[in-house]
Amino acid sequence: MSKLTALIADDERLMREQLRAALERVWPELEIVAEARDGGQAVELAREHRPDLAFLDITMPVQSGIAAAMELDGLCPVVFVTAYDQYAIQAFEEGAIDYLLKPVEDDRLARTRQRWQQRAPEAAAPDWQSALKQLSRQLEKPAHLRWIRASVGSSMRMIATEEVLFFQSDEKYTRVQTAGGEALIRMPIKELLPQLDPDEFWQVHRSTLVRVAAIEQVRRDERGMQLLLRGYPQPLEVSRSYAHLFQRM
Repeated sequence: MSKLTALIADDERLMREQLRAALERVWPELEIVAEARDGGQAVELAREHRPDLAFLDITMPVQSGIAAAMELDGLCPVVFVTAYDQYAIQAFEEGAIDYLLKPVEDDRLARTRQRWQQRAPEAAAPDWQSALKQLSRQLEKPAHLRWIRASVGSSMRMIATEEVLFFQSDEKYTRVQTAGGEALIRMPIKELLPQLDPDEFWQVHRSTLVRVAAIEQVRRDERGMQLLLRGYPQPLEVSRSYAHLFQRM
């Protein structure tokens, strides 16, 4: 029996490495024959290597994972890898396409392996174009970040947005504060804010976003308005421009 082969495509090197390591643990007989940094390269490498399976990040430069899969048109089964669970729509559940949420967990990857191994060889080929068009339409809807890729020293950490207490920017970096410590991302507040759920995070200062559920107390004194957060000892300043958010609190 010939060895099973796979392609990995993700514009983040650390994410490719994380997925490769998970596959080595969970699916050791699956050989990674190529890695791509964008959707265009994924298409080229898939046509060259003809893998049995392709793991495609949904959001990549040049071509998205969706566009790459549509161009390949069923050349090989596709597993989408994404940080957005909003993309897990009915097209996935119907069996045409599988998906994994970042960071990829071994238990979920094991289900992908089982699903692939139990597929019936004589089963009719799925309607790839129809499923992908449905997924593409879903992509047009706003999707909010669930995970933040942040630097902690020389390493990279995946932080769930529900763990974040607040984001605070300086000139070059944005600090990601959790109850357990802090990390850094290279993204200004003005770029980060549209990617977050507006019901979950409020801007309270030009340089600060706060997770609403983390607010324990709103304090007013002669210096203005301040927020006390659960799990963080220092108060955060609320600028006058955003004080209206707390008028009824």
